[in-house]
Amino acid sequence: MENSSICFGVYEGDPARGNAEQIGFARAVSDFCRFGWIMDVFILGEFRGRGLSKWLMEVITEQSDLKDAAKLMLATNDAHGLYAQYGFKTIKNRDLYMERKL
Repeated sequence: MENSSICFGVYEGDPARGNAEQIGFARAVSDFCRFGWIMDVFILGEFRGRGLSKWLMEVITEQSDLKDAAKLMLATNDAHGLYAQYGFKTIKNRDLYMERKL
């Protein structure tokens, strides 16, 4: 989390009063201008189905400092439908992207 540009938490309760339980999270690395990579998005299982992941994506894409980034990217195994609602599409030129694993 220390090296992330911006982190988002979802809580049940009131964090200001110290009686909140963290139930969701997302983080991003970005230059806040040209590019942002959203990662580690989750809502705990027992809190799913309440629209919290949609609310979290709304905050990230429309209300945070990431809203003006020219390109936002992410990777997902199973939430394509969720992210499509916020303008994310399958990468057309996949051959342009490379990775290096240590």
